[in-house]
Amino acid sequence: MSTRRNVRYSPLPADEDDDYVNGGRRYDPRFDYSPKSFDKIPWKSIALAVFLLCLGSLLLFLSFFILTGHMGGEKSQGYGLLVLGILTFLPGFYETRIAYYAWRGADGYRFASIPDY
Repeated sequence: MSTRRNVRYSPLPADEDDDYVNGGRRYDPRFDYSPKSFDKIPWKSIALAVFLLCLGSLLLFLSFFILTGHMGGEKSQGYGLLVLGILTFLPGFYETRIAYYAWRGADGYRFASIPDY
């Protein structure tokens, strides 16, 4: 069994620059840095996202019409269009949603979350 040591701890001395305390929290200017890249709108990326969203929607509708028999074509063509539609729709929807929420000013969404090309 280990023995307990009788060590007396004392609080650290207070700093001289306590004038930065605001509401019980210390003010740290490092976290106020706001680069211009947060405000820059990546227009090319948003255009690519909207294009992928529209192309994916079109491919999904075409695959739906082929698979239900409302349009001519084989089932294998419908499944191929379904896979391509999903692969283009998902990233387009994801980035378009981020851009929309960043434009609306929702908490946690910024244009910096979208990669710029």
